[in-house]
Amino acid sequence: MSRARAYTASGWSVLPPSGDWAQASDRAAVDWSGRFAWFAGVFLLVAFSQAWVAVLVGYEPGKEEFGIVRNGFLVAYAVGLAWLALDARAALGALLRSPLLLFLIGLAFVTAAWSLDPGATVRRSVALAFTTLAGVSLAARFRWRQLATILAATFGALALASLVMGALTPGMGRMSEIFPGAWRGLWLEKNAFGGMMATALLACAAAAVLNPRRRGLWSAASVLCFALVLLSTSKTSLLAAVLGAGCMMFVWVCRRGPVTAVLAVWAGVALVAGGAALLAWNPDLLFDALGKDASLTGRTEIWEAARRQIEQRPWTGFGYGVLWDQEGAWDPLAWIVKDSGFKAGHAHNGWLETWLGFGLVGLALWTLLFAETWLRTLVGLAREPGVYLALPLLLVFSLISLTEVSVLDYHDVQWTIFCAVAVKLAVGDRFTPSAPPPPES
Repeated sequence: MSRARAYTASGWSVLPPSGDWAQASDRAAVDWSGRFAWFAGVFLLVAFSQAWVAVLVGYEPGKEEFGIVRNGFLVAYAVGLAWLALDARAALGALLRSPLLLFLIGLAFVTAAWSLDPGATVRRSVALAFTTLAGVSLAARFRWRQLATILAATFGALALASLVMGALTPGMGRMSEIFPGAWRGLWLEKNAFGGMMATALLACAAAAVLNPRRRGLWSAASVLCFALVLLSTSKTSLLAAVLGAGCMMFVWVCRRGPVTAVLAVWAGVALVAGGAALLAWNPDLLFDALGKDASLTGRTEIWEAARRQIEQRPWTGFGYGVLWDQEGAWDPLAWIVKDSGFKAGHAHNGWLETWLGFGLVGLALWTLLFAETWLRTLVGLAREPGVYLALPLLLVFSLISLTEVSVLDYHDVQWTIFCAVAVKLAVGDRFTPSAPPPPES
């Protein structure tokens, strides 16, 4: 007797002998939901990477405010909402396991009550919420192996597109005025490109470890990403890539057994302590290695000027995401420009930026979330395979936060990735029945 068949997104599937069409419908729904989750994850990562901005509006700073860019992010919000509607139970459960993150997003909206520009704070808080929820959805929907794969696939594709852009259209893919010849790929400048390629390198390397069937593919992608880091000429990105790769070796040693884990941890502590002592004795070593002066290209002047303004509102800050847009003669930005000698677009330090926007309460919440995420990473060294992905990405994010603004930064894929790692460390590889994992890659 012939058996009934139904067509799903993965092809024709044979129904049970009973011809239970309800079961077939359930399987089709699960398959469609899984495929949409992969599409949404890739789409949101690309959207918040902002790799598409320069391609659409040109390689000139300041064009991020064009209407086409704002509309592009509105499309990302719509995709995020659709994904959230499909996986609401899993996403909510994941978010509740990281309450500090939830409190920080809520506080961003609350700061509108005393913000220098309440309307802008509310708008940017909405943007921050969607940027954060993208990371939460990634953590709630994908297992560690799948999370590494989707990050590697997305950034690997962006790396390949950047290679084509730099090789075939050097007028766009390479810088011509400042740092002539340095590759910038799909991004506006070389440091952003180098940072993204460092992240891509570590994601591809983690995917190679966690997905042995595709190890050759992801290893080759890692080599490509490392070559692009070199072509960017960004020494900070190169340092991040090397340290991230060292973290992966550290995880591998820790997982060889309890004895090697203890020895590796002590060796790591000794290495960090020795490096800190060396830099304290001769800080010029680091500056020379990074090709920067002692002011870190003017960053220390910005930090000192920003610190003076923090003294005016230490507990509340000036409202989320608005200080650097207020150009009145008596606004904090005017004093920062006067004290530092030039106008900056942000504090060039994620911790200072958080203090400026959220006040001491927000800074304390962020510090607790950061420490909690690091603690969970270190606790999982010997038993959680996902640490191959979490530890290097967390280290790179930590380094970036010292000289750039990625902490609680809206439309920033580095913040999305941090949220995905932090929440995934909290929930592990657990899924609710309403949100089964997508097909294995």
